[in-house]
Amino acid sequence: MTYPLFNQAELSQQREFETTNFNAANRTRLEEIGRLDDALTLSFTESMAVNEALSRQLVSFQTSKARAISRWFKFKEAFSDALVEYLFASGNVVDGPVLDPFAGSGTTLFASAMLGFNSEGIELLPIGQEIIAARQLLQGEYTVECLKAIQRWRDTRPWETTEPDKTLHEVKITRGAYPPATKRAIELYVSALKQEPLPCQKVLRFALLCILESVSFTRKDGQYLRWDARAGRKVGKIPFNKGPISDFRAAIISKFDEILGDTQQYPLLTQQVQPPGLIHVHPGSCLEIMPSLSPNQYSAVMTSPPYCNRYDYTRTYALELALLGATETRFIELRQNMLSCTVENKAKNLVAINPGWQRAIDVVDNTELLQRVIAYLEEEKQNGSLNNDGIPRMVKGYFYEMACVISECARVLRPGAPMFMVNDNVRYQGASISVDLILSHFANHLGFDITKIYILPQGKGNSSQQMGVHGRNQLRKSVYFWRKRDGINTATP
Repeated sequence: MTYPLFNQAELSQQREFETTNFNAANRTRLEEIGRLDDALTLSFTESMAVNEALSRQLVSFQTSKARAISRWFKFKEAFSDALVEYLFASGNVVDGPVLDPFAGSGTTLFASAMLGFNSEGIELLPIGQEIIAARQLLQGEYTVECLKAIQRWRDTRPWETTEPDKTLHEVKITRGAYPPATKRAIELYVSALKQEPLPCQKVLRFALLCILESVSFTRKDGQYLRWDARAGRKVGKIPFNKGPISDFRAAIISKFDEILGDTQQYPLLTQQVQPPGLIHVHPGSCLEIMPSLSPNQYSAVMTSPPYCNRYDYTRTYALELALLGATETRFIELRQNMLSCTVENKAKNLVAINPGWQRAIDVVDNTELLQRVIAYLEEEKQNGSLNNDGIPRMVKGYFYEMACVISECARVLRPGAPMFMVNDNVRYQGASISVDLILSHFANHLGFDITKIYILPQGKGNSSQQMGVHGRNQLRKSVYFWRKRDGINTATP
């Protein structure tokens, strides 16, 4: 069930509340941003609606926690398989290929495969690539061989009778992440798996990746790894205790049991789809890879890009990246090549990457609301009011890069094909940034009709700093449903 969201009186009341705690100069600038935001909101009123079917559980990893196979690795930034199924039904997607430019752990790809659709994903982070590759092995031609290896390792624990051939690879951010006995167990495990055939090595390493957080002193916490005080690292004013830290042997055997049990269900899950769709992953940045894709070939795009929220996935997945061999230099490269979503991202030369993106850049240049937001944040930086001077650069980079991604999606989709995107709105220094409206505005100028902007019934909270000024008023969390306009010429890169 959906229902309309806004009227002018409600918008004015909300804007008055949001600017109450600012001085006169800031309030004037925020009110101007608010007026532009209200105008954009009202221009999309017919498309915007609260959708009661879209719970936060559905539009996050929560629903997948109880679903066989999808639950193996807790990729917190993922959406659920059920969301893909719901949106594909809403958009009348009946075949492939499907594209996900930010594939993550492969939710779109595997959900599409279960529907019988071929799919392609683009993923920069090695941990995402590793998860997808392992799942393909466990659900493909090497299934029997890999499952036998997992069962044998569960029953005989060969790592416990092996000598480590080298110490665990660490980087500064992961040093001291495990109790000494756990670190040694990981070293033994990594040494032992090298005696296995390559496909079995991959799935055994995948099982290890799945448990690293649970056996460590760390917990993934949005922008960073939170460290338990027992690690002996410098901590904040209030020491953090993550609770019980899992024993390595118990954790890995439990993961083996889960993989074995879930994989036995796979033939039953695929009985109605013969055969499941094929999956292909392009490793790297979508900004680098999408311009090489052929035009007008995909029947749908389903994705969730990194949000404009300062979350640094190279930090939250640092344990996994380090285990996969990422060096300090590689961490920096990955962070820079990500879509600009952290304060450490430097500006990218988008026209040098693809001269065909000039039109997308022009659209962003002429989006008055966004330019006012960027100017306001730059002024606050000059005034020394921001808690990080990289925020204006990050916000600017995020939207310019997303415009180029949207332009590429329009180019590679078939005419009339849908694009679905999950994203959150954000707030910096009192300026509420309507990511959903701004990106939909871009899309409308780059070849898409805006079919729906679905709003989740429950919004998202603010950071602790923002709540101190604005209270706990929520920001919209949205799912966009756009459709490529028929007859538009997007074939030229």
